[in-house]
Amino acid sequence: MTDLRIPSRVALVTGASTGLGETIAEFLGGAGWRLVLTARTESDLTAVAKRLTDRGVTVVAVAGDVGEAAHRERLIAEAGSLGRLDWLVNNASQMGVSPIRPLLDHPVDVFEKVLRTNVVAPVAMAQLALPLLRETGGLVVNLSSEAAVDVFPCAGIYGASKAALDQASRIIAAELADTGVGVTSVDPGGMRTRGYAEAEPGFDLSGVPTPDVTLPFWKWLAQTSSGEVSGQRYMAQAGPWDAR
Repeated sequence: MTDLRIPSRVALVTGASTGLGETIAEFLGGAGWRLVLTARTESDLTAVAKRLTDRGVTVVAVAGDVGEAAHRERLIAEAGSLGRLDWLVNNASQMGVSPIRPLLDHPVDVFEKVLRTNVVAPVAMAQLALPLLRETGGLVVNLSSEAAVDVFPCAGIYGASKAALDQASRIIAAELADTGVGVTSVDPGGMRTRGYAEAEPGFDLSGVPTPDVTLPFWKWLAQTSSGEVSGQRYMAQAGPWDAR
């Protein structure tokens, strides 16, 4: 077990301006981690960063799109400027057309954009982050979804992309098995987020939990070594956390 409050630990969290990414950033910041945060919406990201810095958390916030190579390179450089990287949290994602619609009704260019954000970008981020992660025995955390394993009509693009990311995570974990770097997939479960509301406008989300429901999982993961979780897929709302 590692010390949750080691002040030197650094996490890079994508999609950190709202929802689950914001929750992860706030948890890690409260536990003494230094943070590199990114999201597409600069105003939301700035608000999160200010709230954390006002509490004494070291935060580097860089707005942009992880689908763009130059932005990915900037993020890794910012982590390097903090001297290390312990977690790469690939949380940024795209749902596709909102409101959601059948898979074959999506324009091909939208499908390509979703795959670029949800699959290509996380793999590219891990590729760039690998030298830093090797130094710390760090962990790549790829956010999955229940849509990766269950059939949800009209969520086909999103589900297909998350299934692809799950498989990529398992393969990379196996390929890095002797390096000390871990890769894990986390299915956070259904949550009340802005993305969910936009995907299904009019759907009553009052009974759906907020992202805070996953906090016990993040506390457990932060105290667990990369080697113990690498290659596994976890359900954040279904502890105790055996591999699923």
